[in-house]
Amino acid sequence: MVIFVGVLGVLLGFVIPSFKKMFAEFGSADDLPAITQAVIAVSEGFVNNLFLITSVSALAIGTVVSFVRTPFGRRKFHGFLLSAPVVGSVLQKIAVARFTRTLGTLLSAGVPILDALDVVAKTAGNVVIEEALYYTRAKIAEGKTMAGPLMEAKVFPTMVVQMVGVGEQTGALDAMLNKIADFYEDEVDVAIASLTSLIEPVLMASIGGVVGVVLIAMYMPIFGLAGKIKA
Repeated sequence: MVIFVGVLGVLLGFVIPSFKKMFAEFGSADDLPAITQAVIAVSEGFVNNLFLITSVSALAIGTVVSFVRTPFGRRKFHGFLLSAPVVGSVLQKIAVARFTRTLGTLLSAGVPILDALDVVAKTAGNVVIEEALYYTRAKIAEGKTMAGPLMEAKVFPTMVVQMVGVGEQTGALDAMLNKIADFYEDEVDVAIASLTSLIEPVLMASIGGVVGVVLIAMYMPIFGLAGKIKA
């Protein structure tokens, strides 16, 4: 959306001078409607400060990328992703589905739980979840159950931890993990479909609003010129 507005502003910057020249032949630039003057000011601001805007944007992106590449920055960024509104819940469900599916498959294949957790942690794709799994692995090596450390990590939903605890108590942890994975994979599909259906109208309304404002700003003075010519 931001890129679209920027490109539109630059394009208008090349159209605005001829538009102002045409209007100047019939009136004054001061007679332009307020909305037209605002669009012209924004467009000229993009064009006149294009190098500055590009440089600042590149610097900001580079700074963020460099920060995220550090261990501290990567952990903060991954933690922010999990707690972000709307998107965070979807990412958490994806992480739960991946964790339970991978661990359940490995346990079903006879892989020892410590080795299985080591593999799952390396493939977590999120530093916060990876640390939680390594913490759980260390506690299991000390003789504790899996559910307790998972609850202490406060990364996975309470329901998931409780179901893991039930699986441990009944001796069917691998089957329980696969059931959790089935549930959360369905939840992920539903969440992504809902998120897509939410984003599409917002984007359409935003882009339509920007285009509508530009069209109104361009046509209002033309209608005014038409009235002056008839007069």
